[in-house]
Amino acid sequence: MTQPAIEVDGIRFNYGDIKAVDGISFEVMPGEILGFLGPNGAGKSTTIKMLTGQITPKSGIARVLGRDVSRDRADMQARIGVCFEEKNLYDNMSGKENLAFFASLFGIRNYDSESALRRVGLGDRGGDRVKGYSKGMRQRLMMARAFVNTPEVLFLDEPTDGLDPVSSRAIRDIIKEEASRGAAVLLTTHDMHEADELSNRVAFINEGRIVAIDTPENLKLEYGERTVRVRVRDGGTVRDEVVPLDAADAGERLKTAVAAEELLTIHTEEATLEHIFIQLTGRGLAG
Repeated sequence: MTQPAIEVDGIRFNYGDIKAVDGISFEVMPGEILGFLGPNGAGKSTTIKMLTGQITPKSGIARVLGRDVSRDRADMQARIGVCFEEKNLYDNMSGKENLAFFASLFGIRNYDSESALRRVGLGDRGGDRVKGYSKGMRQRLMMARAFVNTPEVLFLDEPTDGLDPVSSRAIRDIIKEEASRGAAVLLTTHDMHEADELSNRVAFINEGRIVAIDTPENLKLEYGERTVRVRVRDGGTVRDEVVPLDAADAGERLKTAVAAEELLTIHTEEATLEHIFIQLTGRGLAG
């Protein structure tokens, strides 16, 4: 039986009197992408810092690849990849030099930095010093660095932050590739579209607690409302009629709506992850 790549049981962490993470539990299997969805300050980054050995949980148990994150950090850290919001790169080195240096820390010689840079869209800028990189370029270099040691677990903290839509799409495709080869991915984000697209499951975290965890589809079915929006031209005006599909009279209402003299559009709608998060917590993902 396959063992979880990440196992978390009741971990807690406080900053003074502030409960940053308050007794959360979850698992991530090899090849799975778990999205942590929540606003800034919800506990996402603190959770990653505990799981990567940067800070020690005040209580609870956390294991990565079967290693206790509080005791076996060195062995665990050699097998993971991380990409944090903080861009701790060497500004006076080139992109290629940054990757080669990081690879050397894992004992990797003659690392193919050029291929890694091409993968994240920096193939033509690898020889430039990082101090001349834009925010988006730095983020892409951080992503390339996370893959240097072919990690078994990836911790990605807002991985597409600061990227343009084309670069974001490329990074999301790479994350899917990493999961396809068997890497477990813990992805923190407040971007509901990114979480919905990438995640096999999502965990809603708010004020240090997980308030729901399931597949995006199951969460939408459980907490959302399925509707059909019909847009018609009524005389000189355009009006929308929204028909809840779970209503007892949905069939008759839909039939009446589409029978209008000039039907413009008709399409189904479902709850977004953000709507569900607000329903469960009373606050928005950007709050």
